[in-house]
Amino acid sequence: MTENELQSFAEQYYVFRCIQCGKCSGGCPMFRKSHFNIRKFIYDAFDKDMAKVVFEREGIWDCTTCSACLNKCPKGVDTVGLVTGLRQLMVEDGRIPPPIRDALKSIAVHKNPWKIGAEKRSEWAEGLGLKNISEGADILYFVGCTPAYDARLQKVARAIVDILNAAGVDFGTLGNEEGCCGSEIRRMGDPWTFEYLAEENMEIFKSYGVSKVVTTSPHCYNTFKNEYEGADFEVQHYTELLSSLIEEGRLRFSGKIEKIITYHDPCFLGKQNKVFDPPREILASIPGVKLVEMDRARERSLCCEGGGGRMWVESEDSEERLAKIRVGEAMDVGAEILATACPFCLLTLEDVVKTGGLEESIEVLDIAELVRKVI
Repeated sequence: MTENELQSFAEQYYVFRCIQCGKCSGGCPMFRKSHFNIRKFIYDAFDKDMAKVVFEREGIWDCTTCSACLNKCPKGVDTVGLVTGLRQLMVEDGRIPPPIRDALKSIAVHKNPWKIGAEKRSEWAEGLGLKNISEGADILYFVGCTPAYDARLQKVARAIVDILNAAGVDFGTLGNEEGCCGSEIRRMGDPWTFEYLAEENMEIFKSYGVSKVVTTSPHCYNTFKNEYEGADFEVQHYTELLSSLIEEGRLRFSGKIEKIITYHDPCFLGKQNKVFDPPREILASIPGVKLVEMDRARERSLCCEGGGGRMWVESEDSEERLAKIRVGEAMDVGAEILATACPFCLLTLEDVVKTGGLEESIEVLDIAELVRKVI
């Protein structure tokens, strides 16, 4: 990088505001378990040759883009933007870990990161009789890549469909026409494909007159709401919609769940969009549920380690997995069920329970699955 290019790059992310207070690293969930230190990264990258610093440190891929650092910075340094910007440099140079490379390629080719053909995207909904949005509907239910392709998360998507039908919601899906929202590819350093996906998705939404989108994933929700320039549609996470349906009396419960439940706030729903109450309101309204809180809740929720491309990077030290720490925190408060509302959180947390032989002690479920049990 030339001196002018370095200056421009630094100004783009407000790096020169940094006072090296260390709050970003102190709040970083990955700091305790990896070589990633955002404060030192900022200092070294702009004190020496940036390209050399970036390319010599694979720690740049450890960041989950959870925004804990961003929320703590007293000077407004765009730490998350800096990380994705530095990753972009590595993508441009072809220095990408193979799992990240494969995920990027799959999104570009199949419009999903799971290396499965686009023609199989709607197979999860076989037998449900779903209406296509082309037939007209009040709401577009945007399923998302992971709930559409992952067998475990397909159960969540089907639960949401059953709940919306029970509440008499007029909704439709895009079927195989649905593509990736672009959230993770942007955070893995490929803004070019992200821009293409965003433009294509907005054109599709516009062609069907979509005015409201409800998502399964907080990652899709965040991207549609905050990163699609010129978007003219309303966006809700499904927990926001379900909470409203309960309050309006359109969604009623006929069963009960007599369990102690704690809720894990997903980073992209909580930290980044301040959606804390609707998920809790849903859980508290289920007959029989005793809702308890972990010490690290709401803004302080511990990241599950699934965002920012981490879903496709193998954790080197399973003993220090953030999801393992999180499951432990849930068990410490006596929870029998650890509830969440994010596909990545569900997969990472449940994997800890299964691999750790904890199935008899605690269960990980999505909020939609819990609601489906009692309607």
